[in-house]
Amino acid sequence: MSLSLISLFLLPKLQFIFNFEQFFPQGDPDLDFFQEFIAEFETDDNFLLVALDNEPSVFDTAFLTRVKAFSKEARKELPYAKQIQSLPEFKYPVMTPFGPSSISAIHLDDLEQLKKDSVRLMQDERIKYNLINAAGNSTIVIIKTEDEVLLKESDEIMSSIYILLEKHGFDPEDYHMLGRPYFQSDLAVIQKKEIIMSTLISGVLISIIMILLFRRWVSILIALGSIGVGLLIFMGILALIGRGLSLMAALYPVLMLIVGTSDVIHIMTKYLDELKKGKQRKAALEVTIKQIGLATLMTSLTTAAGFATLLSSKILPIQEFGLNSALGVLVAYIVVIGFTCPILSFFEKEQLISDHKKIDRWGGLLDKAYHFSLNNKRLIYVTSLVMLVIFGIGISKVNTNYDLVNNLPRSAKITADFKYFENEFAGFRPLELAGSIQEGYEIYDYEVVQAVAKVEDHMKSQPEIVTALSLGTMVKSINQMNHRNNPDFYKMPDESEYKKVRRLVSKIPSTGVDVLISKNKRKTRISTKVKDVGAENVKALNRRVDKWITENIDPSVIQFKQTGTGLLLDKNSEFVKDSLLQGLGIALLIVSVLMGLLFRDVKMLFLALIPNVVPLLFAAALIGYTGVSLEAGVSIVFAIIFGIAVDDTIHFLSKYRLASQQYGDKEKAMQVTFQECGKAIIFTSIILFFGFLVLLFSDNQPSQVIGMLISVTLLSALVADLTILPVLMRRFNI
Repeated sequence: MSLSLISLFLLPKLQFIFNFEQFFPQGDPDLDFFQEFIAEFETDDNFLLVALDNEPSVFDTAFLTRVKAFSKEARKELPYAKQIQSLPEFKYPVMTPFGPSSISAIHLDDLEQLKKDSVRLMQDERIKYNLINAAGNSTIVIIKTEDEVLLKESDEIMSSIYILLEKHGFDPEDYHMLGRPYFQSDLAVIQKKEIIMSTLISGVLISIIMILLFRRWVSILIALGSIGVGLLIFMGILALIGRGLSLMAALYPVLMLIVGTSDVIHIMTKYLDELKKGKQRKAALEVTIKQIGLATLMTSLTTAAGFATLLSSKILPIQEFGLNSALGVLVAYIVVIGFTCPILSFFEKEQLISDHKKIDRWGGLLDKAYHFSLNNKRLIYVTSLVMLVIFGIGISKVNTNYDLVNNLPRSAKITADFKYFENEFAGFRPLELAGSIQEGYEIYDYEVVQAVAKVEDHMKSQPEIVTALSLGTMVKSINQMNHRNNPDFYKMPDESEYKKVRRLVSKIPSTGVDVLISKNKRKTRISTKVKDVGAENVKALNRRVDKWITENIDPSVIQFKQTGTGLLLDKNSEFVKDSLLQGLGIALLIVSVLMGLLFRDVKMLFLALIPNVVPLLFAAALIGYTGVSLEAGVSIVFAIIFGIAVDDTIHFLSKYRLASQQYGDKEKAMQVTFQECGKAIIFTSIILFFGFLVLLFSDNQPSQVIGMLISVTLLSALVADLTILPVLMRRFNI
């Protein structure tokens, strides 16, 4: 009880952590390169975009005046903002008798000139899709923030933004946002709601199941109390050791409630069965702890081992989820042994057990299941082989072409805004090209700038990319300025004219050259954004770009390497399959060792693993057939499935071994195992099925997929334990 109170006190200390850096593949050379890149330049996600709509056009004096006022006040009041750019404040570079200067591209006080401005700006590739959409009815205020702002800073930024938008008369339906502060702040709020919702729904579901199962309020309250205490202590431990809750935190309540329920059902079912046999409470409890307590310990260890395999992932949130979940499984077991068992001993048999017939109504069904496995060996073998072929076909269809939008909450405004920017502007996914100047050349040499401009033009020619910014952009802008801002001269000058441009690049105000060239002037960058077309399609784009650069750019002048947060996030899909196989291999090894210690029989160890491969193959086949992309979040289902599915096998084999010793007749032992253990594993499988289906109520699409996959495949594990496992045990004379 004291631990529960301490945990309750610690709950407010739980912290939510959201940042893209968590999902970068740890220990990857591309990550090292990216960190060097941002140290020399800046991060590529240090922005907040605010799109402001106005029908029929943004080129309206009153509207642009409000946008300008909003931008100016944001520049003064917005915390962590380094630079703000907006359409009414956009300026063109000009050459004056006194040197280079700049003039406003928008004339708010002259309607006729404003019309001309609108035509010119809508044709300017520096503006279109960057500050104005193609329809001309939305404009972006670009807010550049400090690098790598965290959740606390993001909350401050968003709080100030909402105040400023309301102050300047922008209604929520008239603006859309995109960027790191918005993602972090809103996802944290959504995640808190998800955790509360999943806890409540899981709690209600488990309460209903306990009522139907035990029917006595004392038994129901003991079971629910054990599960609740386990969840509370687990969350308290996370708060105590400073574990932040990431995007996967909504799974913790479901996992803890379900795993705790499974342990409670096995312990209480066995204890009540012993009481029904006429044993006294102390004797019944001793038998329960001796027989089921050890098996439950092994199942807890194997489940924890399944989660621990996620430590092989290169993605930090996946590693932490695996470690935290493994901890939670062990906490649930300790609570059941240390809380449930002692509490049970305080109550009389009549207080715990309801109508005998109602509790044992599964006997007929289990007897049929036993005889089916006994009399239909050939059918089970043939069906298993056919299913393996079907699974193989489905597995061959698995893809890793995930997109960002499907990892966002389905009905949230943040998702609608993400789609808005995808459709109306350049999108979100950054792609950077880092250019390294080679020996014998300087950053402003014509050969270098020309190569940069060629690569930039090629990037913009790709259908997945609509805008790009580079040193070439600056040079083309100055070339246009030198020709009285004639749009026809927005292009690379020839080598003779470039001499005039070179002297002006770093002198003209607002060229932004400082973010395109490293301090030592030996590196430059081309900054683009790629549409959210799927990881595999982006990889195809990356390969095309690299191939074109190899064929068209002289590597003795400048060498390019792709980098950026988008590329690092996409790399996760490359590691999913490898880390998945590696993790499952480790899990098989750990589980084999644990089962070896428990059963001390090589044949039993071998047979125990076979039915637990079935749900893994089934899950992979479902992913292939449904077209779900295998990405980091979805890949955790295999660790969960393996860790939980093996529990029922251990309980079945443990009961069979004890029954064999008791009756000395293997077939009699099998029948008793079906009757006594079969009931518990069916109950727990039903709870697991509906428990993980709770995740379908989530707005987070990966969580919905995880819930669906685990629920369905764990039922296949139950079927395998009651059909394939008994047939194999008879075949190998276990």
